[in-house]
Amino acid sequence: MPVQTPICDFGKKALPFELNSTDNKIISLEDIKGKNGTLIMFICNHCPYVKAITKEMVEDCAELKKIGVNSVAICSNDSVNYPEDSFENMIKFSNENKFSFPYLIDETQEVAKGYDAVCTPDFFGYNKNLELQYRGRLRELKNYVPVKDGDSELLQAMKKVAESGEGPRDQIPSAGCSIKWKYD
Repeated sequence: MPVQTPICDFGKKALPFELNSTDNKIISLEDIKGKNGTLIMFICNHCPYVKAITKEMVEDCAELKKIGVNSVAICSNDSVNYPEDSFENMIKFSNENKFSFPYLIDETQEVAKGYDAVCTPDFFGYNKNLELQYRGRLRELKNYVPVKDGDSELLQAMKKVAESGEGPRDQIPSAGCSIKWKYD
């Protein structure tokens, strides 16, 4: 059974972070902040929900960049118990899927906890003031297959955020695999 994201906490500020990227550069929230918005995506390499939308996610991020919305992906999964989500495999995954945005590792899981991320994929769409405006899905999936019907909900929502500073009031939660937390 997939885990679902909570409803959008409109206006909640993005939390600062500094994480290592698959390009071996430390990337901060300030580094990736977009002129018209910022999309922070909690994903991983092994989740079938992420794999089902990866191609479209990459395409959407390229479209959003054209309108001043920057994107970043973060993997917070426990890579000891889920080796497919290791840093080396993150590098492979981002290269294979031609990510045009940074892919960051959250080894301590502090960033995911700070954002209250719950699943992969979990999308956080912010306006130019880094105020949360979208916490929904990319699009409907049936048996891990995207249900195609025009632009994705994520793309439509982030275009609205870029233009008006506000996200849609009606949002359908993202659903996916739970974040794989480390336990002491």
